[in-house]
Amino acid sequence: MNFDLTDEQRMIRDTARDFAAREIAPKASEIDKGSRWPAEIVKRLAELGFLGMAIPEEYGGGGLDTLSYAIAMEEISAACASSGVIMSVNNSLFCDPVYKFGTDAQKKEILTPVASGQKLGCFGLTEPMSGSDAQTMVTVAEKDGDSWVINGAKNWITNGPHADFILLFAVTEKAANGKVKHTAFVIPEGTPGFTKNARDHKLGIHGAHSCTVFFENCRVPASAVVGNVGEGFKVAMATLDGGRIGIASQALGIAKAALTSATAYAKERKSFGVPIAQHQAIQFMLADMATELDAARLLTWRAASLKDKGARHTMESAQAKLYASEASTRIAHKCLQIHGGYGYSTEFPAERHYRDARITEIYEGTSEIQRIVIAANLLKA
Repeated sequence: MNFDLTDEQRMIRDTARDFAAREIAPKASEIDKGSRWPAEIVKRLAELGFLGMAIPEEYGGGGLDTLSYAIAMEEISAACASSGVIMSVNNSLFCDPVYKFGTDAQKKEILTPVASGQKLGCFGLTEPMSGSDAQTMVTVAEKDGDSWVINGAKNWITNGPHADFILLFAVTEKAANGKVKHTAFVIPEGTPGFTKNARDHKLGIHGAHSCTVFFENCRVPASAVVGNVGEGFKVAMATLDGGRIGIASQALGIAKAALTSATAYAKERKSFGVPIAQHQAIQFMLADMATELDAARLLTWRAASLKDKGARHTMESAQAKLYASEASTRIAHKCLQIHGGYGYSTEFPAERHYRDARITEIYEGTSEIQRIVIAANLLKA
């Protein structure tokens, strides 16, 4: 396996790193403390072509590979995890499935403005009583002439309060034995019957606003269907395979920031007359943090490379997301521990990294779901 980046991938990394250092990192604490939507950063992400990186240029994207996207995601997330997940949702959970499963008209009229960053997308799968078990969703879409009428609710919709479009999943067929079939729809904001609740209040990623959305007799045309009727579950699962690469990359960024912060602090803070970096207990923690970060990055890059090759990557994406998210939490934990009492203070970024890391083990499939996916792939071999 070749671990060398191409010239283009290095350029993407350097561009993202420079942008993150100059324009995002100085604002990250303020964004977090004020739970502020980083509108100016989202605008710059669009200008840099980071909101539809793997979408062909003809549809407003950058025409880049998934590995370039993963690299950029890590750099942006290292500066601000909230900005990272805003970018991830638009790329992985909206643009990717609309490109793969959408009609030519949907790609031209909806994908193009979203991939170019003129508009913003979000993804509606989770419900108040249906998270990991998506088969139990109760949002329904009923055929009425040439239209579909949708009723239900979706929650924890990242980008929801600010999104112009939602990729929504609803039950469109229920058999007598309880088996259901789902269908995906793309619905613009402002459609009658489609409303949004106030933003959620969360432990971390405060700048990445999410909310509950409601559909009450929301009528959409047949042209709103993404993919084939009854094949929405296929669309959702294929989307999450790629989405987990984005979240793994976000976890990498948080972990990288935590390691960088802990290393710098260990060189400056003194105890017993010497910098704490000279104490073996601290050195061992830093060594473990660096090793886990590199291992998580390799798993993530492997999954991204398989996606770029068009190879099946369900298991590899699950492994990357599982390990990177849990490693990120462990690394952020050690970062806070190395900072001691200051790590518990909002004056230092350690506590923000700790809070931000935790969500990566939950959204786009909990760690438990990743283990189920991995085991299922092992056992069917």
